[in-house]
Amino acid sequence: MASRSTARSEAAAGRPPAISFAGWCRVWARIAALFVTVVPCVLLHYSWRALRQSSPWPRLFLGTAARIAGARVERIGRPVRRDVIYIANHVSWVDILVIAGASGSAFVAKDEIGTSPLVGWLSTLNRTIFVSREDRMGVAAQVERLREALADIWSVTIFPEGTTTDGRSLLPFRSSLLAILEPPPPGLVVQPMLLDYGLAGPDIGWIGVESGRNNALRVLARPGSYRVGIEFLEPFDPQDVRGRKGIAAESRRRIADALARVLGGPVPAFVGHDVWSAASSMADTDRSTSTTEPG
Repeated sequence: MASRSTARSEAAAGRPPAISFAGWCRVWARIAALFVTVVPCVLLHYSWRALRQSSPWPRLFLGTAARIAGARVERIGRPVRRDVIYIANHVSWVDILVIAGASGSAFVAKDEIGTSPLVGWLSTLNRTIFVSREDRMGVAAQVERLREALADIWSVTIFPEGTTTDGRSLLPFRSSLLAILEPPPPGLVVQPMLLDYGLAGPDIGWIGVESGRNNALRVLARPGSYRVGIEFLEPFDPQDVRGRKGIAAESRRRIADALARVLGGPVPAFVGHDVWSAASSMADTDRSTSTTEPG
């Protein structure tokens, strides 16, 4: 089986993962565990909803699903429980599972996650709102769905980078979906949070031109477990900063400061998915050339 670094390179370049027999056993064992867990949780969830009760089952299930997928969550700090917008960096579809398990939050996530096998449907249980970066005309409808989710579940998580990264860097924060906070509803606070996958970040991260299906298979086939730190940072009143751009800037500053403490130095900018893909393809070409050249 290819080394993990080689597998990461091939994945970023868009090639299907090379999964060993043991890896496929892990994939199917984890899918089976998800199925066994989801059936009673879904039945109980819809029973609660039929009675117009707040359902705890999506949070319990998604937290369990994160553990089945290999995540071992370490919560740092205290989350605000209601009337809160969480702002987080974005690494993987696993983010949704671990944040939901830790806080019960609803989400705004990129539409590619919604088309992922199993993960997309699981995400809808907790009112995940899937958006397209190209659908600039749909922002008003997205904001309205955000308001509905906030009224129903009390917290919503937004990933303002607009895409996933390698977990060891940050992109600029986009402010368009923070229009829900112009003006902010009375009593609402913003709480930034840092997701830290440690050295496993680049391996877990959904980067390059890897498809959602291939990323899910690769993560589920991965042996062992990995730590995911969720650090809930100090909340702030969105009225204390200037509009959605100010909220995005202040949230990014706090997350960058927390990530810098983890890295022990300045936080680099994410190089971009195209660069990851091109670098991976170039590395593959160099390896092919070195094996065909005469000694």
